Amino acid sequence: MITLTNIHKSFRTHDVETLALDALNLTVNQGDFISIMGPSGCGKSTLLSILGMLDSCDSGQYQFMEQNIEGYSENQLAKLRSRNLGYIFQSFNLVDDLTVSQNIELPLLYNKVNKQQRVERVKSIMEKLNISHRANHLPQQLSGGQQQRVAIARALVISPKLILADEPTGNLDSENGRDVMNLLTELNQQGTSIVMVTHSESDAQYGNRIVHLLDGKVVSREPKAVLSEVKYA
Repeated sequence: MITLTNIHKSFRTHDVETLALDALNLTVNQGDFISIMGPSGCGKSTLLSILGMLDSCDSGQYQFMEQNIEGYSENQLAKLRSRNLGYIFQSFNLVDDLTVSQNIELPLLYNKVNKQQRVERVKSIMEKLNISHRANHLPQQLSGGQQQRVAIARALVISPKLILADEPTGNLDSENGRDVMNLLTELNQQGTSIVMVTHSESDAQYGNRIVHLLDGKVVSREPKAVLSEVKYA
């Protein structure tokens, strides 16, 4: 699905240059659930931004579905993102003055899906995530767990090939966190590929691969995570 080859990325501020990714190589296969771990500042979020085509590398090659996206215009990248990628953020990133159903509908509007299909797909995904009763509520009227479910619904409503999740349980209590991780596991078992950045050892165990970063480099790969006994609790 995705192949990153010899990826370099630096950030410059005045006279200081910080190397975020250093000759990084990574392959994301169809059906993967990859947990990316490492200390703060190791390049995890930068890697996720590049995987999501929200940022570009300084050098190296990014292949998406066997297409080399180097040189793609922002419009071409936006089309790839909107049709193939779903994003789940730690801070939820819901629009405060839109209802739950309107927040979920946004990606469909960007993809110019007709109104009837939008209504049907939003209704279906809300039922699946058990948030139909909150359809007309605003984000601030929801608990943290409910807001994260809305964010997941928004990511899923386009039926993405890949979900990118940045600390998806970081703002949740343990019970809601387990619910979210079990939901991501279920989606992965249904065929959706997932790449998740996490500081949580227990959350990382839900993946089928754990990739450790340090100083912008992959320092270890665990081909198979040990599944937690609490996984389906």
